[in-house]
Amino acid sequence: MAPPKIYKNFVGGEWVESASGEAFDNLNPANCSELAGQFQKSNSSDVAAAVAAATDAYHSWRLTPPPKRGEILFRAGRLLMERKEVFAEAMTREMGKVLDEARGDVQEAIDMTFYMAGEGRRLFGQTTTSELPDKSCMSVRSPIGVCGLITPWNFPMAIPAWKIMPALICGNTVVIKPAEDTPLSAYNLVKTLDEAGVPRGVVNFVAGFGPDAGAPLAEHSAARAISFTGSSEVGRTIAQTCAGSFKHLTLEMGGKNIMIVMEDANLDLAIEGALWGAFGTTGQRCTATSRIAVHKAVYAEFAKRFVERARGLRVGDGLDPKTQVGPIINESQLKTIEQYVGIGREESAKLLAGGERLTGGNLAKGFFFAPTVFGDCDAKMRICQEEIFGPVASLIPVSSFDQALEVANGVVYGLSSSIYTRDVNKAFRAMRDLDTGIVYVNAPTIGAETHLPFGGTKQTGNGHREAAVTALDFYSEWKTLYIDYSDKLQRAQIDT
Repeated sequence: MAPPKIYKNFVGGEWVESASGEAFDNLNPANCSELAGQFQKSNSSDVAAAVAAATDAYHSWRLTPPPKRGEILFRAGRLLMERKEVFAEAMTREMGKVLDEARGDVQEAIDMTFYMAGEGRRLFGQTTTSELPDKSCMSVRSPIGVCGLITPWNFPMAIPAWKIMPALICGNTVVIKPAEDTPLSAYNLVKTLDEAGVPRGVVNFVAGFGPDAGAPLAEHSAARAISFTGSSEVGRTIAQTCAGSFKHLTLEMGGKNIMIVMEDANLDLAIEGALWGAFGTTGQRCTATSRIAVHKAVYAEFAKRFVERARGLRVGDGLDPKTQVGPIINESQLKTIEQYVGIGREESAKLLAGGERLTGGNLAKGFFFAPTVFGDCDAKMRICQEEIFGPVASLIPVSSFDQALEVANGVVYGLSSSIYTRDVNKAFRAMRDLDTGIVYVNAPTIGAETHLPFGGTKQTGNGHREAAVTALDFYSEWKTLYIDYSDKLQRAQIDT
């Protein structure tokens, strides 16, 4: 067997080894005997070097006209399109998601790259009248500086693109620390940007673990903004770190997303949506459909049909075109799922399907868990309140629309929700009253598009949104300009 490829960090336009002199394995979760590569085990010295390179590059990059920045992103987008299949296969090997989903992940990066490239000619401000004569007023966007980006493993190219592209088009430079489970996809994205012509030091890539590389990046005084996607526990620590130096911070964290199925719903459609929402990406999405509130009038039929379909899903290697559900990302996450299944049983939820690790045949080489369904759940059970991040769905019977809304809003998270109904009045009430950042009607809780804001309420985040033009508000500062051409002192609010 050929030795694994060793990937280096990208700092100041050079591919370099870590100051630690150590590397770590990037395992294929479907087959732990296969390595996707080895990456640098970076430490605070590597982070400091990357931030220094980004600081130096910022002085010239911020003065590069935004349309010129956009031209580089357009080139990067075209390169990503050409390499989509290669990058998707590499992603499946390191993350496990089925190949079609990996293609979608790369496509999302392509979409975001082209979208933000276009914003290079649309970094609009405002012009307005003054309350004084012979005076002009306007506002413009200004870049912030060095942005530290800390990204998760479940969307290993899409989420880095969500963060890198708006940061660059606004004139910032970046240091990205991807999740240690999936550094290859972020590496491929950064390498593509380099080949597209991003100047030296504008984009820097540092692989490694959270305490060794992520924490130093969040703490670094020259990193003026931090964007983090991951667990609420880590997000809270980063928020406390950033608060001390008043850094700009955006957090995208957990979800406990609900699908409401009313008595008038198209059950065929609802079941298809529930299967995709609960078990797509093996349930490893912050928007995964982990709770399904079903009206009692259709609960029995929905549960029966949903369980039958869940049991029939094919679990396996994501590179196998017959696979519908891929592996869990690692052993630790698989054990967490097993623990929650145990909690569900202790809480007297009815285990209707799955609930066990799969180890037969080739599945023994990886981290596989059966699609799992709990029935007759109480909305206050831990399995209905806490994020599991795996292929586990909890069915909650409800007797009315109002009860469904109460159940939906009765969690600490507020990322995504959906309702299946043919009643337009209930649909509009749901859109108004569901306390989540995203609401779907007759669609599952997953499927966000890059040209619309992404984010949630309550403990899902800290109020910012990613994607779309709203991302520009985080990666830029507003500067208000007053130009007085009266040739005399004019005092606002006094001389009016």
